[in-house]
Amino acid sequence: MTTSQADVAPDFFAKPWVFIRSVPSMTLLPPEGPAEIAFAGRSNVGKSSLINALTGKKGLARTSNTPGRTQELNYFVPDGFSGEGADLPPLALVDMPGYGYAKAPKTEVDRWTKLVLDYLRGRVTLKRVYLLIDARHGIKANDEEVMTLLDKAAVSYQIVLTKIDKIKAAGVPRLLEETAEKTKKRPAAFPEIIATSSEEGEGIEELRAAISLAVTQ
Repeated sequence: MTTSQADVAPDFFAKPWVFIRSVPSMTLLPPEGPAEIAFAGRSNVGKSSLINALTGKKGLARTSNTPGRTQELNYFVPDGFSGEGADLPPLALVDMPGYGYAKAPKTEVDRWTKLVLDYLRGRVTLKRVYLLIDARHGIKANDEEVMTLLDKAAVSYQIVLTKIDKIKAAGVPRLLEETAEKTKKRPAAFPEIIATSSEEGEGIEELRAAISLAVTQ
């Protein structure tokens, strides 16, 4: 992303952010209105930490060392909007249940999977999915399954590498190149890869600008 692009994008992250609801089923989704940006990824990839870094509010999204804790769609919006009539927030961030957690009961995995699939296929206001990939592990088979699902559903998505501070700096260019190579032929994938570190703040401003552009395009 160029500096000029970032400059013209609205700053959705200037206001404080708040949690509004957890959604265990499609019937409880908020009314369609504000643009939505969703975050997907393997369990323990760092979704909650990234959302906290993006919004600048530590503890907004609950973080845990226990994989599979997020079992619902969790909604976050900028504060200061009533949510009634035309007084709607301009954007909602959606923390989706993590996938790839083998120890979760099959019934729970099936329920989470159905919720996620129904949301991806049926949410008109969903602007983009940010698919988080742990920089230490790269794209795994179940990540590719999700990418295929997003391609088939024609849902725009972009790869975000997390925990980039956990690998040697010299290895980052190669990782970016390898990740881009795995996504370049996928029809719904946005070509730019964003490398982030929630702990160090690396890539956060770039991701904020990318989200703002995705919402306004």
